[in-house]
Amino acid sequence: MNKLLLVKYAEVHLKGQNRPYFQRLLLRNVKAAAAPFGAAARLHDSRIFVTGYSDEEACIAGIRKVFGVHAVSPAIAMDKADFTAVCEQASRLMAGITGSFKVVARRADKLYPMDSPKIAAEVGGYVLQRNPELRVDVRNPEHELQVEIRDQALLYVHSFPGAGGLPRGSSGRAMLLLSGGIDSPVAGYRVARRGVALSAVYFHSFPYTGEQVKDKVIALARILSAYTGEIRLHVVPFTEIQQAIHAKCPEDYTTLLMRRSMMRIAETLAVKDKSLALITGESIGQVASQTLEAIACTDTVVTCPVFRPLIGTDKLEIIREAMEIGSYETSILPYEDCCTVFTPRHPVTHPSLKRAEISEKPLTADGELALMLERAVEGTEILSITP
Repeated sequence: MNKLLLVKYAEVHLKGQNRPYFQRLLLRNVKAAAAPFGAAARLHDSRIFVTGYSDEEACIAGIRKVFGVHAVSPAIAMDKADFTAVCEQASRLMAGITGSFKVVARRADKLYPMDSPKIAAEVGGYVLQRNPELRVDVRNPEHELQVEIRDQALLYVHSFPGAGGLPRGSSGRAMLLLSGGIDSPVAGYRVARRGVALSAVYFHSFPYTGEQVKDKVIALARILSAYTGEIRLHVVPFTEIQQAIHAKCPEDYTTLLMRRSMMRIAETLAVKDKSLALITGESIGQVASQTLEAIACTDTVVTCPVFRPLIGTDKLEIIREAMEIGSYETSILPYEDCCTVFTPRHPVTHPSLKRAEISEKPLTADGELALMLERAVEGTEILSITP
């Protein structure tokens, strides 16, 4: 009899001929999550088995954050030939539990002498006889005792939901514009959940934004990395460009023009990083630079895809998700970021592309903006962020 963690996956099962590719990636990521606890992981019979862990609770918590994991269950593996021992172990697992229950049996080994309904009935009867505080409810049970008959018998009661989605690295890489606010970490999480590896870019406006802001962004990247693995964080010196926009361009267009420059730099860094798309935390109408007209003006300066996973999400939903992934408390630390520097009194909410380009002319006519963008890219600091 051995204790282990049974790791289940859901969406990966739906894959066809490329399923082994997704399984290998998921196994690699589960191994990485379990390694700090001295655990080993192996893929067998459409399950991942984790054994040898030093801290069960912490190991479960780490594996639950792995994208592609549907659920993690602490289980007992034992000899399936001794059915009486299986029933006794089932009874011990249910000891101390009150309320209603049912037994869910799965007979993967079709040569086993009892079928699934017979296994469920025999185990359930044995458990009920020795645990009189329990009652059977096959429709809406409070507890489910799972019995799987494979090359061994596997028994478990508790199941902890995983992050779901697809394994990290199965869908390429994208560059997240990480501001330090509430929205961008959630946007990055949502895209990463679909198997996209993350890099990130942060625009630093020293001395208007201090080292505390940079540290805050690094902390957010570290929180995300617990789900995504290593994040390459690009810290871009943005002060020169902001000062030039503030000094030479119409005030009501300064926020929009700043966003256009950010997108240009982010795309350049994405190409260097082999990222195939940009990710932003924009939501329609949330602020002046996130109206449809403003987004359209911003997108014209880049050619790569721009993912906006929060585009139809309201602020309360975003806050709730930020709390769930653990980024909210860090995001609300009261440090100004570059987006709050030189904020216009009345930013344009319905800009036109023609007016935006005219407003940008003082910087583009003589090539000044192109040179500043080049200097910003050359001065970028790249940090490797891990959990």
